[in-house]
Amino acid sequence: MNTVCFYFEVHQPYRLRPYHFLDIGGADDCFDDEKNRAVMRKVGDKCYLPMTDLLLELIEKYGQEFRCTFAVTGTALEQFRDWYPEVLDNFKRLADTGCVEFLGETYYHSLASLFSDNEFREQVRLHSQIMRGEFGVQPTAFRNTELVYSNHIAGLAADLGFHGLLMEGADRVLDWRSPNFVYRPRFAPHLKVLTKNYRLSDDIAFRFSDRSWSEWPLSADKFAEWTHAIAGGGQTLNLFMDFETFGEHQWADSGVFEFMRDLPGAIRRHPDFHFQTVSETMLAHPAVGDIDAHDPVSWADTERDLSAWLGNSMQREAIEALYELEGRVQFLGDARILEIFRRLQTSDHFYYMCTKFFNDGDVHKYFSPYETPHEAYVYYMNALQDLRQRIKPRPARTSKSGGAGGRRRTGVHGFSRPGLQHTRKLRPVAERNR
Repeated sequence: MNTVCFYFEVHQPYRLRPYHFLDIGGADDCFDDEKNRAVMRKVGDKCYLPMTDLLLELIEKYGQEFRCTFAVTGTALEQFRDWYPEVLDNFKRLADTGCVEFLGETYYHSLASLFSDNEFREQVRLHSQIMRGEFGVQPTAFRNTELVYSNHIAGLAADLGFHGLLMEGADRVLDWRSPNFVYRPRFAPHLKVLTKNYRLSDDIAFRFSDRSWSEWPLSADKFAEWTHAIAGGGQTLNLFMDFETFGEHQWADSGVFEFMRDLPGAIRRHPDFHFQTVSETMLAHPAVGDIDAHDPVSWADTERDLSAWLGNSMQREAIEALYELEGRVQFLGDARILEIFRRLQTSDHFYYMCTKFFNDGDVHKYFSPYETPHEAYVYYMNALQDLRQRIKPRPARTSKSGGAGGRRRTGVHGFSRPGLQHTRKLRPVAERNR
C-alpha cells in the first residue's frame, strides 16, 4: 500500500503596527489589531472558509477514504476566535469527522527550539492545551515551526512524548535517498520522521498558477500520474504546504479549488494508493533508515536552512536581544508582559527583516506588511525597547550629581546600543550543545 499524506500548516502572526521612537514607553499596545483583523477576514474569505468547506465536502463524499492533517498555531486560533469564528467552527467540524489529525507545534510559531529549551517546551505545552480545549484532541505527532529540524529538536520532541515529527526532504540530509519513505531520527530511533516531497508539494504550492512553468496548466489527472509513479519505489508521498496555498497564494481563478476537488478521485483510481494522516502513515510503514541532521534544516527558501530568519545582522541582533530578556520576563511573572514577549518570538517578525534577492526575496516581500526589511527591523526594535522598559528594575534613588538609576542614553530607534554590546551573545541551542 502507498500512502498519500496531505499536511497543511495554518498560521497567522500578530503583526506590529508602525511603532516609532516616540511610542516607546507611552503606547498601550505595539500590535496592529486593525491590520491583523483585516488580514484574517481577507484570508478567511479567500482561503479558510472555502477550503475547509471543500475538505468537508470531500470527507462527505469519500468518507474515511479521504484523510488529511493540520497544524494550527495558537496565534491563528486566537484570531479565529476574535475575528472569524465561522472558520473556527469549520475546523471543529473537521475534527469531529475523525478523518483529520491535528499536530503539536509551538503555540507562537516561534524559533524557541533554537534558543531556549525551556521556552520551547512551554510553548508546545500551551499549544497542546489549546488543542484539547478547542478540538478535544491531544497531539501525538509534532511539526516544528517552519519544519525546522535537527537532531537536538528530534530529541526534544521525544522528551515531550511525541511518537514522530515532520521535516523538509532536504537533499543535503537525504543525500541519494528518496523523501518517499519513512525514516527515524538517528539519536531517537523510537520516533519516526516523515520527509516532505518538496518537488511535488511545491508544484501545487508555488508553481500551480505559473504560466511560464512547462507543466502549466496542472490538472488532477496529470498530478495523479506523477503520484502513481512512486508505486514500487516508495512508501508514502508527503505533500506538505501552507493551507493558505488555496485561494490566497494560488487564487481561486487559477482553478486550484477545482484541482483539489478532483484530485482524491484521480489518485484513488490506482488501487494501491490511499490517503492517510501523518500518524497513520508512521504506523503503516517501517522506518527504512536514519536521519542525521546535525545542523538545522527548514522548508524555507532555496537554501532550506535558517537564513530566512537569521541570515543578516538585523535578524540576528533582534532575536538575540529578544531572548536576552527571557529570564527577566519569567522572573517578573506578569501575564501580559509574558504574552507580549511570546508574540514577539513569532518567526514572521524576523522573516520580514530578510534581505534576500531574486525569487526568495520576492516571496519575503509578498508576506511582509512593511515597505522594507529595515522598516520591519526598526519597528521591532522599538517594540522590544518598550518591552525592556516595562520589565526593567525600579531605579535606585539618584543624587543631584547623577549616579545609580540615572537615565541611560538610547541609540537610534530607541534601542540601547551600550546595553546590547555588553549582553551575552546567544547562540542557537543546537550550536551550544555541540
